[in-house]
Parts: sequence; structure tokens; C-alpha cells
Amino acid sequence: MRYLSTLISMMLVAVLLFSCSGSFQKTKSGLLYQIAKKGKGEKLKPGNYVKFHVKTYQKDSLSYNSYDKLPAFMGVDSVGRPYDLSEVIPLLTVGDSVVVVQSIDTIVKLMSIPMPPGFKKGDKIKYHLTILAAYKSMPEAQAAFDEEMKKQKAKELAAIEGYLKDKKINAVKTQLGTYIEVLNPGQAPLPDSGKQVSVKYTGLKFSGKKFDSNIDTTFGHTDPLEVIIGQMNVVPGFEDGIKQLGKGGKARLFIPSMLAYGMTGSSPSIEPLENLIFEIEILDIKDAPEPVATPNMFDQPKGTQSNSSKSSEEGNSPKAK
Repeated sequence: MRYLSTLISMMLVAVLLFSCSGSFQKTKSGLLYQIAKKGKGEKLKPGNYVKFHVKTYQKDSLSYNSYDKLPAFMGVDSVGRPYDLSEVIPLLTVGDSVVVVQSIDTIVKLMSIPMPPGFKKGDKIKYHLTILAAYKSMPEAQAAFDEEMKKQKAKELAAIEGYLKDKKINAVKTQLGTYIEVLNPGQAPLPDSGKQVSVKYTGLKFSGKKFDSNIDTTFGHTDPLEVIIGQMNVVPGFEDGIKQLGKGGKARLFIPSMLAYGMTGSSPSIEPLENLIFEIEILDIKDAPEPVATPNMFDQPKGTQSNSSKSSEEGNSPKAK
């Protein structure tokens, strides 16, 4: 009986594979696509802007899923880029669900690049798209995008607040939107614009998995992180958290993705639109060093200036005065 059940399952899979492979079409560049479900909306036209959800599979493993996050937006071109999703989009209508398959070998050949890390000859990238809506102008599309962003931000904040409630964590939301659990406020004054802050930190996902640290030696770097306030050389939520603490201060930061790595993420550790936790300790706060002047092509080696230019330069120098 078990053998018969297995055999029937194998036959069903074979039938499905055969039916799918028989219905794939090709674009001019050879990109494979299959309309799995036909929509009833309007046909997409060049100049439109389209909103869609997408799942991306690399070597049959799900690598990205927008269905529970922010939809993607794209302009509709008359032709699209060769061997790219934009080549398939103009062929679709609102409501369509489509499967697109790229060969990594073809990508490597067309772009004249080495095989990307993690891929090997014969691998495929698959996209499952659902076309949600079309807009006739950029302002319409921008308004729709802004509305989706508003929903995403509210969703992220609700997720963080739910986590804090479940874990009974007493965190305060800053004006910017970072949630901070102050473990030790540190010594006044707080760091302000232009101050350099030395920080020890550990970055975690909400699952508890570490993704980076300058405390944990397994990550290979233990020097303090030097952050100059106002230069935004770290994600906004991280700097926001630092500004709430004095020297010796300790805290946990719960940062919504929009104040972290946002829609792009930070491959391979951080997914797009992923909320993050940072445990931080402020080691020191001091004045930032003066920026170092960058030489340019017009600078002349010492001794090559004419007497007139040298005199003029010395006359305007603070040292000369």
C-alpha cells in the first residue's frame, strides 16, 4: 500500500513537471517564463508603473519573499532589458501570476562575469511573480509606494512592540523610532554632533542569532567601533541609540528595518526589511579628529612653486600670521 501511494505521488509529480515544462515560453533573449494563472485586469503598457509581489528561489531554495513584506515597483518599458524580469513584465496583465527562470550560465555569458559565489554551472534562479496593480503616471505610483511604506513601518513597529511585550522588556521609543532598553545610562554629557564615540556591540536577529560583534572573537574583529555623530557612517537606528547614552552607558536597541538596512538588507547575514537588535556599550566620547586634507592633482611638490605663488600662499596661511 505504501509503495502504491509513493508510486502515485511520483506519477503526479511527473505529470505536473511535464505540463509545466510544456507551457513555458521564451522571450527574444531566451528567458523562460510561464503564466501560471491568467489575470483579468488591464494589459500592462509602456510608460505604466507596476506593483507586484515576488518570491525568488536560488538553486530551489527560497532567498526572498515579498508576499509578507513590501511589494516591488517597476516601470514598464516597451522592450525591457535582455534576459531580465523587465523583459517579461510588458507581456503581462494585472492579476497574472508568472514563473520566470534564469540560467546562471546565460547570465555569466551575457554579462561577461565570473561565476557568482555560491553558484555552479547549470544552476537556475526562479521568480514567482503576481501582478497587483498598474499605474499610469509616476505620481500615482509614488503615492501607492508611500502608502505601502506607511503600512510596512506600522507592521515593523507592531512586531517590535509585540516582541517587547512577550519578553516583558521595558524599552522606550525615541522620537526617531528606535526602541531602547537602557541598562546603564552612563555619565553625562550625552554625545552630540561632531563627537566621536567608541562602541562595543553585538548585533542579533529577533530569533536571537548573532550576525556581527566586536565582542565575540568568532567574528574576527574586536577593536571598538568609532562612530562620529552626524556623519551617518552607521545605520540611523544605531546612531540614534548611541545618542541616548553617556560614557559607560549600556543598552539594547530594537531597530525597525527602516532605521536599519531597509529594503536592501545586508547580504548574506541580514534580509531585506529585517528588524534588528543591538547590544551596545559606550566606552568613550571625545571630540572627533580634524578631517585630513585630501591632496588633489593641482597640488605641486614643495620647491616647485614660483616665488610669487609661494609668497601669496604663505601670506594666507594661519601659521604665517
